[in-house]
Parts: sequence; structure tokens; C-alpha cells
Amino acid sequence: MGSYFVRMGDGFLDRMTAEEIRADIEAGTQDAAEKAKIKPLSQAEIDYLLEICTTPAKFIGVERGNEIVLTTDGVVVTPEEEPSSGVPVSRSVGVQIWERIVCADTSELGHSDYSYKAVKALVSSEQQVMHDILLNTVVPVFYGAMPNLGLYTQPDGPVPNPAELLPQGKIKEARECQEQAMEYAIKDMVYVAERLYEAGADAINFDTTGAAGDADFLATLRATEILKQKFPELCIMIGMAGETLLGMHGELYYQGVCLAGLPPHGQAKVVQSAGGTIFGPAINTKTNRSMPWNLARALTYTRACVEAVDIPVHANVGMGVGGVPMQEIPAPDAVSRVSKAMAEIGKIDGL
Repeated sequence: MGSYFVRMGDGFLDRMTAEEIRADIEAGTQDAAEKAKIKPLSQAEIDYLLEICTTPAKFIGVERGNEIVLTTDGVVVTPEEEPSSGVPVSRSVGVQIWERIVCADTSELGHSDYSYKAVKALVSSEQQVMHDILLNTVVPVFYGAMPNLGLYTQPDGPVPNPAELLPQGKIKEARECQEQAMEYAIKDMVYVAERLYEAGADAINFDTTGAAGDADFLATLRATEILKQKFPELCIMIGMAGETLLGMHGELYYQGVCLAGLPPHGQAKVVQSAGGTIFGPAINTKTNRSMPWNLARALTYTRACVEAVDIPVHANVGMGVGGVPMQEIPAPDAVSRVSKAMAEIGKIDGL
């Protein structure tokens, strides 16, 4: 019985038979379907995913005509930090490299301290960098950072830390602190986004949204509402931190929808309601399961997002999300299979 090279969720290269791969695909899609109460992959989709996973080629691509948009975050960081490109260049030059050599469909400017609270203090210099980039590029340039509600709690911020209050049984006080932090975060996100949009940014990226739970997500939704009222034409991309929204507060609602525990397709719906332009689901990779299991699971969640909303869905497919193994530099054999499956089975609008 023949076997095929297959990545595990931690990137380890293993071998599995076609029967073992099929069993993992079926188990992965069922896991997502049961947890999110959505439909699993059809038998035809399972067959096609098996074909993608067992293709002998090391690197594969979509069929002509099935190409989708590639959006990115964190293209380059400042030269004094470790550059993601491996070359010590300025952020302005890095974006040009991304456009002309990597040939991505979009690019992004972001500060090394990738949070709106930190950027607020130096937003004028960020405006100048954005201005310089736009003079030398054609590709749409996003400005990105994280809501990062945790930065508003002590010792970094003005609000007492809920993580210290909860073990003391001070649940009411912990919730109030998160609500206070939300107000600070909303003001900072709106302020920075307005300034960068004035400098010419083609879009705003609220990245890793919900990392601090439902209050983090609600702050982003409210900031999005405010920005879209002022600038209806502004493109806002909201990328999530994980597949299930953590209920760190537990009693926060948006337009009557409880945010705690929202699955990806539920997150997509409220993002669309708030005025978000692009939604980025983030499906966590389990490192002790195979890539076919993780990919089938990610596809099931992501396809439900596509079916739930009218706005474009750009799945997060990187280090440890979207079916991609948890590696700092994911293997091309895994990434190419994930990309093809997301485009042709998941029917997403972008990656």
C-alpha cells in the first residue's frame, strides 16, 4: 500500500496512506461541523481535498481562472529591528520590494510596536512614511495594527488589570475595567485610522482582533462604525485572532448578538453589520494532528463564513492558522496545498 508525504500540524514531515488521509479529512470536517453547528464538506469536496493532499508534486497551484487576491500584514519592520525580509531596508523600500519582487496584490505599513495605542504617539511620522510609500508604489497600501486591549491595563495603561481582579472574585470590577479600556481603545483606533487615511492609506487593517476577548472585538466593531460614518468609502479589513471569540467579559452584545463564544461565521456577520469591508477568519491549527485534518477543519469553518456574508472573506493562512502548520517559515508544500484548497473548495475571495 503506497504512502504520501504529509505535514503534521507542527510542520513535521510524515507519511500516511490515502486511507489514513481520507479518515483525517473526514474527522477534521466533522469536528468543525459539530462545534460550530455548520455543514461538513460534501463527499465530492472530500474527494478533491484528498486529491490535493496526495498530489506527488512538492508545490502546487490553482487552476487558471481560480486565482484570488493576496492581502498581507506585517510586510516589513523598522531597520533597527530584525527585518522580515532578511534585508536591512527601510519600511518604504520594503514595501516597494514587496510590490515589485514578491508581486503581492496589496501591501501594508505597520510599526514595529504593532498596536494602535503605541502608534498614537508617533502618528505624524507614520503619516510621513505612508506619504513617501504612496509616491513610489502602485499596489494598494493598508495601514495595520492590533487593537490590543491589554495595553490599556496596568502597568502599561490607565485601567486596573482584569486578570488580577478575576482571581480575587471581583468579576463585576473586572468587567467594568474592560469596558473602560474599550473606550480608550476606540478613541485610539479612530484617531490613528483617520490620520493615516488623511495621509492616503488605501485601507485600514484591524489585525488580530479579539486577542483580548469579546471586549477587544466590540471595541473594533464600534471603531469601525465610527470610521464608516465619517468615511463611507474607507476599506476596513478586520482579521481575527482565533476561531472562537473568548468571553473574557462574557456579557457584551453587538446589535443584540452575544459576542462571547462566537464562531467564525458569527464573527463575520457582525463585522459586516458594523461596516467592515473584508473579514479574515483565523482557524487555529492543532499541532498534534495532521495537516489534512487541520485543513479540512479550516475549510469547513471558512466556507461557512463565505456563505454567511456578502463582504469578501480573506482567510488567515500563516503560521499556525488556516490549516498551515505551526512553523515560523511554513513549508511551501503545505502552504501551496492550503492555498489551492481554500481557493477552489473554500471559495474564499482572498488569502
